[in-house]
Amino acid sequence: MKAPTLADVAAVAGVSAKTVSNVLLGRPGVSARTRESVREAIAQVGYAVNPAGRGLASGRTGRVAVVVPMLYQPYFAEMAERLILALEAHGLATTLRIAPDGRSELDAVLGVSTRDVDAVVICPHLLSAELIGDAVLPRPVVQVGGGPVDRIDGVIMGERAGAEAVARHLLDGGRRRIALVWNAPRGEMPSGSRYEGYRSVLAEHGIDVDPALIARGSDWDRRVSGYEAMVGLLQSGARFDAAMCVNDAVAVGALRALRGHGRRVPEDVAVTGFDDTDEGEFTTPSLTSVSPHQEDMVAAAVAMLVERLGGYDGAARHVQTSAHLVVRDSSRPPV
Repeated sequence: MKAPTLADVAAVAGVSAKTVSNVLLGRPGVSARTRESVREAIAQVGYAVNPAGRGLASGRTGRVAVVVPMLYQPYFAEMAERLILALEAHGLATTLRIAPDGRSELDAVLGVSTRDVDAVVICPHLLSAELIGDAVLPRPVVQVGGGPVDRIDGVIMGERAGAEAVARHLLDGGRRRIALVWNAPRGEMPSGSRYEGYRSVLAEHGIDVDPALIARGSDWDRRVSGYEAMVGLLQSGARFDAAMCVNDAVAVGALRALRGHGRRVPEDVAVTGFDDTDEGEFTTPSLTSVSPHQEDMVAAAVAMLVERLGGYDGAARHVQTSAHLVVRDSSRPPV
């Protein structure tokens, strides 16, 4: 039986073969309705893209590298899956890369570890303009999360807005001694948008940041780090009635430490996370967290990438997304 061809898809969709090709390559200039018609026709006739053939014809592989620091952190695992599915919807295959440090992040954006792709989408931890320097970027790169880098399209998470929402929620619930379970090196105060959101809301209420309430673990992205940080805070004897954690993974560890030391959540200590990962819905109690609108972040990143692959060659663009607080049992105000 003869395999369906591009022409078969075009006939069913009522468009030209060129239009079908444009849809498969994710090129701009095709209406949403036409894209949907083409995708329905592809499914109807059972057409399968031949990546090798498409690469020879277009000079492209039709493949994008999705780069994350790790997969054991729920946020990055969920973000990688969302990106892979969104890119697939544009007819783009993906290669998943793990970049656990600054050197490997740089290798990914410079093509050292991503020679077999047309573009890179990276969720960085350490990537910066200083790290890239004057190096030439051989293919389009879009950054999802992290601080903006001048030469790269990027989606900036609403970190400060989310942290402000958490701090206000805790203060409005009567909490006044809000610990920060963070990832700053020992001897240093935290920095960044989430910390600035925390600090500014405390200042609005006439409360100074108390260094004794900055709890630090050995890492920033593991549950055990939250456990270690919370145990250290409990052993210090510092008084606190809330714990604002840098992310959900750290918050999960903090919850376990509090339970193991006889502290009730939320009666004695309210606990919050950040990222609104699926895990937070199933902790005991369920975890209050900040949703960074992952769907919006992914949609904006993929849209910019598709435009780059379609020929856009303008200046780097930065899209700021919002965030909102998802209140669950771990921070309900005491009755």
